[in-house]
Amino acid sequence: MGMIPNPLRPDDRAVLWWAVAVLVSNIGIVLTGALVRLTGSGLGCPTWPKCTDESFVPHQALGINGAIEFGNRLLTYVLIAVAIAAFIAIWRWDRTSISLRRHMAALALGVPFQGVVGGITVLTDLNPWIVALHLILSMVLIAGSTWLILRVRRTVAPRRDPWVLLTYVVVWIVVYLGTVVTGSGPHAGDDEAPRNGLDPQVMSHVHAWAVYLLLALTLVVAWRLRGTVAGRAATALFVVELAQGVIGFVQYFTDLPIALVAAHLMGAAVLLACATRLLLVDHERPAGSVT
Repeated sequence: MGMIPNPLRPDDRAVLWWAVAVLVSNIGIVLTGALVRLTGSGLGCPTWPKCTDESFVPHQALGINGAIEFGNRLLTYVLIAVAIAAFIAIWRWDRTSISLRRHMAALALGVPFQGVVGGITVLTDLNPWIVALHLILSMVLIAGSTWLILRVRRTVAPRRDPWVLLTYVVVWIVVYLGTVVTGSGPHAGDDEAPRNGLDPQVMSHVHAWAVYLLLALTLVVAWRLRGTVAGRAATALFVVELAQGVIGFVQYFTDLPIALVAAHLMGAAVLLACATRLLLVDHERPAGSVT
C-alpha cells in the first residue's frame, strides 16, 4: 500500500496514522463545506439524496455550483472509507480495547449521520439553524478524533483541572456563537436561503465578548499549569485564539471576504482540536514529557 499503512496488519505507527487521518479528513470537510456555502453552491444540487429529481449526479445546467456541491457530497464517501480503515486497524490492533473499538465505531457512524444532516439542510433550503447544527456535528467529530489520537498514544490523563474544564466549555460557546453570527450574515450558501433574523452586528459583538473571555481564561490556565505539558498546550491554544481573533476582526471590517471566512472556519476546527488536547492531556506532567 506504499506510504499508506495497511489497516489489516496494524502496528502502533499504522494505528496512529489512521487515527490522524480521521482527524485530518474531518477538518478537511469543514473547509469544503465552507467553500460550498461561500460560493453560493449550497443548493447546487437542489435535492437529496439525489442531486436532482431525475439524477444522482449534477447535469450541465446546474453549472459550477452543482459540481461544487456534488464534490462535497462525494467527499463524505472518502471520510467513510477513512473511518472504516481506521476502525479495521483499531479492531485488529494488539493493544486495542473494547472501549477504543466503540470509540472508533461511534466516529465511523458519525460520518454518514453527518451526511444525512447535510441532506436535511438541502431539503430545508439551507435553514440557518440546521446549517449551524451541521457544522457543530463536524466539530463534535473533530473533538472525538482528537480524543482518539490521544487514546491511541496513551496520553489521556484521568483528572481535569477545573479551570481547563471551564475554558473548554467556553470554547464550545464561542464556536456556537460563531455559527449564530454566520446564520445572520450574508454568506447563506444561496441567494434565496433564509437568515436567522438576528442582527449580525449585535451577534458579532456578543461573539467577540465570548472570545475575550476565552482569551482571559486560557491565559489563566497557561499560568496555572506553567511548566507542564498542559501549560504548553494552553499556550498553543492561546496562539490559535489570537490568530482566530485577528482573522475575525479583519473579516468583520473588510465585509467578510470569502478567503478570510474560509480561514476563520478552518481556524475554528483547529481551535477545537487544540482545546480538546488541552482538556485531555496530563495537567501535572512536566513539559519535557512527550505527548
